[in-house]
Amino acid sequence: MTTSLLLPLQWNVLWLQNDLRKAFEAEWGNHYNTKDYSGNWSSISLYSASGRSNDVLALPAEKFHPTPLLDQCAYFKQVLDELKFEKETVRLLCLRAGSQVHPHRDPGLAYRFGLFRLHVPVVTTQEVEFEVAGQLLDMQPGSCWYADFDAVHSVRNFGQTDRVHLVIDGKPNAWTDELFARAGYNFEAAKEEEKMDEATLQNVIAELKRQNNPAADALIAQLNATHRS
Repeated sequence: MTTSLLLPLQWNVLWLQNDLRKAFEAEWGNHYNTKDYSGNWSSISLYSASGRSNDVLALPAEKFHPTPLLDQCAYFKQVLDELKFEKETVRLLCLRAGSQVHPHRDPGLAYRFGLFRLHVPVVTTQEVEFEVAGQLLDMQPGSCWYADFDAVHSVRNFGQTDRVHLVIDGKPNAWTDELFARAGYNFEAAKEEEKMDEATLQNVIAELKRQNNPAADALIAQLNATHRS
């Protein structure tokens, strides 16, 4: 099973950081999964279900809308326009120096389940450890990474610099299939993992119930509808 991929995409770091400075002029909010991190982990949205910049919930919705912040960030918009797939939540996530995202899973968030997440590092250092399924990822500014966030993952910022990623949730299509294939995604292995068995489903739902937040409740409903239909 493919747990991470460096995709064949690259963007201008200085232009990304220029838009980030504009974004920092807006009001950011603390990440809602307070049990999953220590220190300071904050975010702001470029796409959200409500169209508001301060709506940072990664909840299922019929449609996602650009936020006013995106209108101020021309290069972020260019990056998103180059990605030819349907976007869901798109956020900037800032993990402050000395903060950690504890090991956890985002059940069902993987390409094989029909919803994937990309990370584009905007500001990072070698003192940041991003680990997925026991593997440390060398995420350089301006690169683009896919990871299977249904697997256990964590982030530790041991440096003196705040780490900021552009985080993009989307739905697979023919364009992304071709992109992922070029990067070495193992589609055959993914097919074997595509359907959760009942025991796995129950474990996933139990983990979501532990999180006890609206996003987790919505995912429980989505999983029940998808895997018991």
